[in-house]
Amino acid sequence: MKTAMELMLEDLELRYKVLYNAQMLQACGAIEGTIDYAKSLIIKEKEQIMNAYCDGAKGGANGTKGQHEFGWVSIHTRKKYYNQTYNQNK
Repeated sequence: MKTAMELMLEDLELRYKVLYNAQMLQACGAIEGTIDYAKSLIIKEKEQIMNAYCDGAKGGANGTKGQHEFGWVSIHTRKKYYNQTYNQNK
């Protein structure tokens, strides 16, 4: 599964390739900044997804689903969730 930002980045990169092949270099320059911005937002999106997983794990039906004894979910567990969910097809 891909996140919404990953799908958008793929679309932008595809559009860039089409424009580049058509030698529309001025349009390529306009898209380059958007591609860089999308890449930076993917990093933020990953953090938000991992934090949401952590919040959800703490808020289970009995309040302890996936919760560490000290009340937090490890970064390793959050990264594992993200990678299992979103990095399957990469």
